[in-house]
Amino acid sequence: MLEKINIQDIIHIAKQAGDAIMQIYQKDFAVEFKADESPLTEADKAAHNIIVEGLSNLKLNVQNSTLSEVPILSEEGRHLPYDERKDWEYFWLVDPLDGTKEFVKKNDEFTVNIALIHKDTPVLGVVYAPALNQCYWAKQGEGAFKDGLKLPLKTEQERETYKIVASRSHMSDETQAFIDAIQTYKSKELVSIGSSLKICLVAEGEADVYPRLGPTMEWDTGAAHAIVKEAGMKLEGFSFEQGLNPHLYNKSNLLNNWFVVEDLE
Repeated sequence: MLEKINIQDIIHIAKQAGDAIMQIYQKDFAVEFKADESPLTEADKAAHNIIVEGLSNLKLNVQNSTLSEVPILSEEGRHLPYDERKDWEYFWLVDPLDGTKEFVKKNDEFTVNIALIHKDTPVLGVVYAPALNQCYWAKQGEGAFKDGLKLPLKTEQERETYKIVASRSHMSDETQAFIDAIQTYKSKELVSIGSSLKICLVAEGEADVYPRLGPTMEWDTGAAHAIVKEAGMKLEGFSFEQGLNPHLYNKSNLLNNWFVVEDLE
């Protein structure tokens, strides 16, 4: 099925959602809070509706068929029990507004995330940062890109520092311990940024590692995971006891395990 999807169609849907988000971003808006105390705005809801409609109506290049039969798992949609989704061959994994805390703070570091998952593995991803007008995308076997430039972005000059990406809103004691344990001959430089842009910074070669030793959900990472893979890098689960292990999707619990993003070299 993957070969039937034109990723430019997915980029178009992400940008439509981004346009709706920016209309709300530029005015006063109300903030609600979910049961887990995470923020929710009308922008989350508007982007969700646009993405669901766009993906449901997406045409395939074969016999005018649609992708409406492909399930959509969105942060702002209904979260089906595992028994109803465990046998999905493909599904869309969506975070309509990743980094709602950054959106509320109005620091521009939020994204629209759309991923296609095959069983337990991301095979397509689009990450669009509407306030920054930056778009990352990847499709399995076709490479990863930022605004049309192939990732990682090449530079002839070696970076003088070892850049470590950290969450602007979620720095845990365990993440700090991981950072402290990194051994490098370079001086360490900490880069704080919101949303899935952290993963994308590693994918484009602007950072060396992103350890996330704290809670995230599958929709937070799926799209950027596809991008970092196609950029020739890795996102893997991590624990201090067992080290690195596969980072999988459509688990019975949609909460991600801890993970680390880094260059394979």
